[in-house]
Amino acid sequence: MVDMMSALRPEARQAPESGIVEVVNFARERDDLIPLWVGEGDLPTPDFIRAAAEASLDKGETFYTYQRGIPALREALACYHHRHFGRDWGAERYFVTGSGMQAIQLAVQAIAGAGDEVIYPSPAWPNFPAAIGIMGARAIPVPLDFSPNGWTLDLDRLFAAVTPRTRAIYLNSPSNPTGWMADKETLAAILAEARRRGLWIVADEVYSRFVEGEATRAPSFMDVAEPDDLILYVNTFSKNWAMTGWRIGWLSAPPALGQVVENLIQYSTSGVAQFMQRGAVAALDEGEEFVALQRRRASAGRAIIEGRLAATGRIRYAPPQGAFYLFFGVEGFSDSRDLAKRIVGETGVGLAPGSAFGEAGEGFLRLCFARSAEHLEAAAERLAGWIAR
Repeated sequence: MVDMMSALRPEARQAPESGIVEVVNFARERDDLIPLWVGEGDLPTPDFIRAAAEASLDKGETFYTYQRGIPALREALACYHHRHFGRDWGAERYFVTGSGMQAIQLAVQAIAGAGDEVIYPSPAWPNFPAAIGIMGARAIPVPLDFSPNGWTLDLDRLFAAVTPRTRAIYLNSPSNPTGWMADKETLAAILAEARRRGLWIVADEVYSRFVEGEATRAPSFMDVAEPDDLILYVNTFSKNWAMTGWRIGWLSAPPALGQVVENLIQYSTSGVAQFMQRGAVAALDEGEEFVALQRRRASAGRAIIEGRLAATGRIRYAPPQGAFYLFFGVEGFSDSRDLAKRIVGETGVGLAPGSAFGEAGEGFLRLCFARSAEHLEAAAERLAGWIAR
């Protein structure tokens, strides 16, 4: 009998199991579960987005459509970036993808393969290094430095990780899971080094609208870049507009790459359903009030969780600058996988183990606070009581 596993490509066999899903599967059936382990809020997609998709279905828009995305959505993406990022780069540089994850996969397929390396700050969302590995390339983590004053990126360490095999730098800012956020000066320094060495940048700006304070967005490579810089921007409709289940995102790339990106879409999904794209147009054109609501809820949720857990005097964390996670450790515990299982088993509060985000995340837990105040108050009470005991 053929050994099916040995007959697979090594990259497929070695694709890592999600450390988050492992904990989810451990306790998903609990009746008293408060699930704070995944990166989504608890609001459903708003009515005005659903209505646009339903109207499209009613019109019979259920056929093959533009591989790059319908013109209305690409134009809406251009207008959105002009409003919020001040760059009038035109609709031709925006490509609609089947989720932010597919945008990352397309970016990786375009720039890295067997024998190549991509460097990235860690702790990091595990799907990115996994996508690199599946392509046969190597993902090289560069640890962020932790202190109670904040996570920091040592640029000298980042640049020292570049080798002749390095093809790109991946930067997720604001960061999942740490909440670290690159300032404009850091982005400019990374771009200058990438230009000098001829490296690509994959700019993951999924959480750009979730920032603390008065700013309406995080600093972006768009603040310092030129249209033809070697930068691929990946983003999603999931977070801002409560569309995680829709699986729709976008890739922004220099227009000269248009046919290449279209070809990669053609040979993967052949495009995104038109009715979903109509919903995405509504999100961009009509969704600012909802984004503001999401930001207010996340800020209030952070205050609830951070205040209660910090008061125990037994956690270590850095206040997040952006995104919607608290990344914290508990005094006396170093194995985050066992700790996450123990906490959910004894309290019903589901948290993601820091080890799922790389070696630099070990000893921490990730908690999503983009949830209702009621759920977060209950979770905070259970967690604070458990930690105090």
